[in-house]
Amino acid sequence: LANVSAGVVTEAARAADAVCANADAMQKVIAALDAAGIERKFVQTSRFDVSPVYADSVSARPGRMPAIIGYRVANQVGVEVRGVDRVGGVIDALVAAGANELGGVSFGIAEPAPLLDEARKRAIADARRRAELFAKEAGVALGRVVRIDETGGAPGPGPVAYRREAAAAPTSMAPGQVDLEANESVTWS
Repeated sequence: LANVSAGVVTEAARAADAVCANADAMQKVIAALDAAGIERKFVQTSRFDVSPVYADSVSARPGRMPAIIGYRVANQVGVEVRGVDRVGGVIDALVAAGANELGGVSFGIAEPAPLLDEARKRAIADARRRAELFAKEAGVALGRVVRIDETGGAPGPGPVAYRREAAAAPTSMAPGQVDLEANESVTWS
């Protein structure tokens, strides 16, 4: 799966107008996600803020704060895209619908539990193999398992920078490989 962060930034002279313009633009973005087959449960607002836009220069108002000349509204959603082959198309649909702020893409595994369980099995088997080797070389018998501890875990997926190369070309994504690991410490008697 991939997590995409996208949204809309709008500006207007009045805060209320900026909020209204942003709401209209975000409705189009959400509609594009609906059309792309993204279930609403996989779309969540991650940022919404209203902030003043100040005049570029304070020279007209020496000794005073810069004048507020408008307001900026930023509304961003996190989108979980199941199927990494769909990510580029979803990003293209978002941009075509008016998304003008993309916060990045990160890749993960939708159902990591079976893969982590397999890694744990392999880690335990490797621990047993090494313990049997040590016991044999030391001339002792390997006893029963006294304790098993799990440390560490899978590193989280890292962000992947998004950059649009050309308007006519579909956006391509390289999901690479997401690593999962299990670190098991086993103590035998």
